[in-house]
Amino acid sequence: MLSSRNRHRLFEAGFRAVSATGADRWLAPAACGLGVILTFHHVSPEAPGPYAPNRLLSITPDFLDATLRELDARGFEVVGLDEVPERLAAARYRPPFAVLTFDDGYRDNVEHALPVLRRHGVPWTLFVTSDFADQTGRLWWIELERAIGRLERVRVAIGTRTVDLPARSPQEKALAFEAVYRDLRSGSEARLLDGIAALCREAGIAPGAVAAELCLSWDDLRALGWDPAVTFGAHTRSHPMLAKHAAEAALREIGEGRDRLAAELARPVRHLSYPVGDPTSAGAREFALARDLGFETAVTTRPGHLFPDHAGHLHALPRVSVNGCHQSRAALAGLLSGVPFLAWNRGRRLNVA
Repeated sequence: MLSSRNRHRLFEAGFRAVSATGADRWLAPAACGLGVILTFHHVSPEAPGPYAPNRLLSITPDFLDATLRELDARGFEVVGLDEVPERLAAARYRPPFAVLTFDDGYRDNVEHALPVLRRHGVPWTLFVTSDFADQTGRLWWIELERAIGRLERVRVAIGTRTVDLPARSPQEKALAFEAVYRDLRSGSEARLLDGIAALCREAGIAPGAVAAELCLSWDDLRALGWDPAVTFGAHTRSHPMLAKHAAEAALREIGEGRDRLAAELARPVRHLSYPVGDPTSAGAREFALARDLGFETAVTTRPGHLFPDHAGHLHALPRVSVNGCHQSRAALAGLLSGVPFLAWNRGRRLNVA
């Protein structure tokens, strides 16, 4: 199995090949579709250190600016998420559109992304996890990174076995993170949260303390709500991988997250982002729950552009992640062309199964 670093090297080589051959231009008419929904998480000017396993979730303000300039150069019109159903229904609509979505509700979205977004005068959507706004939720992927960053050896029980790995150097820490992350993700969410909580306690970190440091509070969100360019969407109550839970629990997570957000901000919440959002976290059952709860759209992290057929699958919309490991113009050109997803999705325009 390829390591995370080697996978990203292959991706970057692929982006350079697409750019060098001009495939991002000559294949774009077949691959680009009607538009694209872009996914962002953190926006920060800080350079990652040698051990930064979550670096894929963070881009710089300069790269956000470059993304918006590239969208403009390629003729994309940046629109709000509210417009997507109508745009998909008008299958011959041109020019292509782009939607900017930011997941989780991080404070750096206001500190570092908002000035760039305002300078370009573009609308954007912020998907909020209500427990994070309460400053109590478990950002477990960051907890895991920080715990391993403090430890010199990582020991964690996973099912019937124990992972026991050195974690002295940045390289050892990265390998330990990858092993623990992979193995814990393969099981139940309760096991994942318990295992990471144990590592946090060993490292002297209080589980659940990260949200107060990194996430916008309800007061922060209300202040942001005065900006007409921002649309708020729901991202559940506690950020679970919904498909790992019973239907009743998933329904509560989605509904309670939306209702809390609507009550705190005194506005309707029409859009949902599934936490994690890959096929192991959101599938047909979750798509039906979102539809039955009355959301206008719901977005996944399944990669791809938007095509006319997505008008019939508004609760399983794909997105394209702007990845912090690939902050290059070649990567942007490839992602915005849609060309890599022809191979990723084996030629399918819909990836909703």
